Amino acid sequence: MDLQDFEAEDLYFNAAIDPEIAALLEEASNLYPEPEAETLLLRAYFLAPEDLNVLVALYRYFYYQHRLRDALVVAHKAIAVSGKRLHLPEDWRHLTRLHLGQGVLVSMTLTRFYLMAHKGAGYLEMRLGELADAVGRLQTLVDIDSNDRLGAKTLLTLAQEHLYEQQGVAVLRRAAG
Repeated sequence: MDLQDFEAEDLYFNAAIDPEIAALLEEASNLYPEPEAETLLLRAYFLAPEDLNVLVALYRYFYYQHRLRDALVVAHKAIAVSGKRLHLPEDWRHLTRLHLGQGVLVSMTLTRFYLMAHKGAGYLEMRLGELADAVGRLQTLVDIDSNDRLGAKTLLTLAQEHLYEQQGVAVLRRAAG
């Protein structure tokens, strides 16, 4: 499956958005990096918890504030929301090319969003030291994306290296202890 081969479709940010939500997001972006921005983003989230514009804004806020654990929670929510719309399995461990093929029939751009959210989650898991999850998630993406259009292969290699280092240190500690 070539993830670059698709017809032009609306992207999540082209979807109709409630004017109140749009105003909250706009005000939050104008106030960044002030703490009030987070309050506005959370208010938008409580009003529209499945709006991808809100989830992306909240993810970016947490990510750029270096609150990686919070960003990962939002990434998981974005994956759940987009996966539900695409009728994909809730657990990425069960994701196959066949599932993605069915998702593409619903929306190629939403499928790409879903996959990029997984890539972001894998990166965050790696940064947070959740290396086995990162390697598993990224390996799934690499297996599905035969042309590496998502660029997950490099992240997978890095996550694998960190996991091997972590496992090696654990073995040395057990041997020394």
